[in-house]
Amino acid sequence: MASTHPAKTMTRDEIQARIVEILSESFELEPDDIKPESTLYEELDLDSIDAIDIFVQLREITGRRPDPEEARKPRTVQELIEFVESEIAKGPEAEVEEGAPPVPRGSPAEDDT
Repeated sequence: MASTHPAKTMTRDEIQARIVEILSESFELEPDDIKPESTLYEELDLDSIDAIDIFVQLREITGRRPDPEEARKPRTVQELIEFVESEIAKGPEAEVEEGAPPVPRGSPAEDDT
């Protein structure tokens, strides 16, 4: 079982291996059928609910909740690998106090940080 702690650094090969593992285990795909050029929605037959599940699992790797606009962009396994690389490079999100609501973007409270 993979670690649930975000990785500080991962190589592209490690990211690809983890993505293949997630796709093969979660969606019963053959690992050999998952290539960098494979399209997520056409060739691998994933849907939007599957994509949400993928990003929940990827959060364990990146330590970040992806920006919804950015998360919609990857269409191939390669683009998903590149997305994970960029999320890891940003570093983990700051921990929010348990029970504290998230601060809306652009609110005055956000400027105090």
